[in-house]
Amino acid sequence: MEGIVEYALLTGVGLIAGFVNVIAGGGSFLTLPTLIFTGLPATLANGTNRVGLIFQNFFAVLRFRKLKVFPLKFAILVTIPAVFGSILGAHWALQVSDVLFKNILAFFMVAITLISLYLKPTERLKKKPHVENDNIPTKKWALIIISFFLIGIYGGFVQAGVGFLILSALSLSGYDLIRSNAIKVFVVLIFTIIAFSMFLMKGQVDFPKGLALAAGMIVGGQLGAVIQVKKGNKFIRNFVTVAIIFFAIKLLIGK
Repeated sequence: MEGIVEYALLTGVGLIAGFVNVIAGGGSFLTLPTLIFTGLPATLANGTNRVGLIFQNFFAVLRFRKLKVFPLKFAILVTIPAVFGSILGAHWALQVSDVLFKNILAFFMVAITLISLYLKPTERLKKKPHVENDNIPTKKWALIIISFFLIGIYGGFVQAGVGFLILSALSLSGYDLIRSNAIKVFVVLIFTIIAFSMFLMKGQVDFPKGLALAAGMIVGGQLGAVIQVKKGNKFIRNFVTVAIIFFAIKLLIGK
């Protein structure tokens, strides 16, 4: 693919992925394969994919704050271990071959889909009375911190599907689905900036394609934040179910 068609495709896929990312996560299941399909080597696609994620999550965070559903203190606390993990994950991602990365990506696309179907993180995050982070028992806090460190490693390495893992970890926090998604986009924004800088220093970023992707992801992220708050948790659960089915079908129809 060349020229306008290629960039239009990236923008369109970015819009869908941005919406999916804010609602629950998994948008990179669409964007990473698309970038590879346009001819980018896997490692270059991995770095380029993060351009769109940074822009999309930045504007999504602003939107959630404007809607007053953003627990900033808790988000900062869980972001710290995720950042340390992302440094390790990005370092490993820059060491592997393109063939190995493609195989790992395919594995995680299947694994995360199955995990999300089994754990059903959105079901655990049904709307409930607001719980402040200092009311969480110490043992749960320890588990949350460890979980976010491991999530950071995964996010730094491959990114795709990290939202499902974050929502699963946040089911321990007591926050409802909407606030959990607000926390998620903040965590992803910060550790993605760190991981992106590592790919950038190695020359593994295609900015024209990354910006085309970002244009769609910004719009999709804004739509996701608005629809999520206005429609509520039932709509989100239904949307996530459809998204998971779509990802599963995509896996079945092949490479």
